[in-house]
Amino acid sequence: MIPKSYQRMQQAYPDLMKAYEAFGQAARESGPLSAREVALVKLAVSIGAGLEGAAHSHCRKALEVDCSADDLRHVALLSAPKIGFPTMMRAKSWVEDVLENRDS
Repeated sequence: MIPKSYQRMQQAYPDLMKAYEAFGQAARESGPLSAREVALVKLAVSIGAGLEGAAHSHCRKALEVDCSADDLRHVALLSAPKIGFPTMMRAKSWVEDVLENRDS
């Protein structure tokens, strides 16, 4: 599920979005991490940055590369010592949003 705002950017600025997506692909391919590991790192970065939309997106992408619901929850829990318990609870709710929608 690609967000409508992202789809609108692709329609309005196709060259820019192709470059952006190529940059992301180059970053993914620049090192030894597996697709699963990359997905979990991206989720962790999104949580740490407090980016709800990105966290939702990276949860969905992580599920597509065979991460489990428990993997996603664990990433959220691991953030607590760094971002604080209340902020971790907010991030965990973002994970649960995606998991609940997947099961619906």
